[in-house]
Amino acid sequence: MAAHIPTDAGGSAGPDRATVYAWLVFALSFGLLISDYMARQVLNAVFPLLKTEWSLTDAQLGLLSGVVAIMVGLLTFPLSLAADRWGRVRSLTLMAILWSLATLLCAVAESFETMLIGRALVGIGEAAYGSVGIAVVISVFPARLRSTLSAAFMAGGLFGQVLGVAIGGAIAEAHGWRMAFAAIGLAGLAMGALYPVIVRERRIRALAGAAAAQPSGAVKVSLRELVGNRSVRLAYLGSGLQLFAAGALPAWLPSYFNRTYHLPVDRAGSLAAVLLLLCGTGMILCGMLSDRIARDRPEAKIALAIGYACGTALCLTLAMLLPPGTAQLVLLGAAMFLVAGTVGPVGAMVANLTPLAIHGSAFATLTLANNLIGLAPGPILTGRIADAIGLAEAFRLLPIPCLLAATAFAMMRRSYLADLAGRQSGPAATG
Repeated sequence: MAAHIPTDAGGSAGPDRATVYAWLVFALSFGLLISDYMARQVLNAVFPLLKTEWSLTDAQLGLLSGVVAIMVGLLTFPLSLAADRWGRVRSLTLMAILWSLATLLCAVAESFETMLIGRALVGIGEAAYGSVGIAVVISVFPARLRSTLSAAFMAGGLFGQVLGVAIGGAIAEAHGWRMAFAAIGLAGLAMGALYPVIVRERRIRALAGAAAAQPSGAVKVSLRELVGNRSVRLAYLGSGLQLFAAGALPAWLPSYFNRTYHLPVDRAGSLAAVLLLLCGTGMILCGMLSDRIARDRPEAKIALAIGYACGTALCLTLAMLLPPGTAQLVLLGAAMFLVAGTVGPVGAMVANLTPLAIHGSAFATLTLANNLIGLAPGPILTGRIADAIGLAEAFRLLPIPCLLAATAFAMMRRSYLADLAGRQSGPAATG
């Protein structure tokens, strides 16, 4: 009996080719994601100023950073599900307006409590953007580009963090931290107003094809497939564990350079921005490598994810064994290059294991895992540990979740091909 060899296209192949309009949708969605993460990351650039002005502990600073990921984790699934049914473009526009207004609230905050409320509102606005935005993007491109698109789109978050740290730090040094929040909030409002003018719901659905427009009853039935097989559950778990370090490092690198390398706020932010740029570049290149290597060998995505996680752990361990200096910076740069490399292959695996009609909800589930397991506790727990034993010692513990992530990905080896074949041959495969 001839064996069925699964491919990475899944049952939701999407359009045959990438159109000019598809790339325009990608560019505008990418731009909004940059605004999203600028609003999130600007806080970390001004940590030293807030710590001095309001006499905050590292645990309080970590909470101000982590509360965004907490709100994203709690709300991403219900808001993404609502967006799948209410209209993704309309939902993305409202999200951008909310997080931008919340950033402006942070600019006028007079206390830790007010700032915490503003940051929570930023998280509410951002809750479903990543999952709904990537669902819009992959729906208008061929399936063969999924790893690259997932990585490139989510790299917008890293580039947003780069700009948030670099621009926020520069503005804060010259004009104060309030002006940094105000500038980024106003830029986000402008982007949010432009998005629905060009990106139209009806045209997105037409380009995606009939699979993107199943009736709500079909969506209700297929929601079971969000966690319906072993491989997709392990993909969620491994991704969340790996992003623990990916959440902690961007939040605390500016403070680490300020305290350990004795750099002023703007220079510490600029140095951290360089490493964040490496992270975004690594995310894209790792995703492209995944698409190339796994074109005829779907299981190769798992091997690459394991390699990225173990490589991150090794580089971080070696970096924190060295004193501050060039060698340590090189190893920290290598760790940042690899730390988000799993985003592309994991995003592609989740897309391949779930129907197109519920991709918004599938990526919401992935976002939920990423935030509640990794991005939220990463900065918060690192801050608490830093209060107890110091920031450098807290960084030395970050390889542990990376190794746990590699273990979760390794466990996928037994089931991924079978689950992928089942997805393609099952009744939902046409979705």
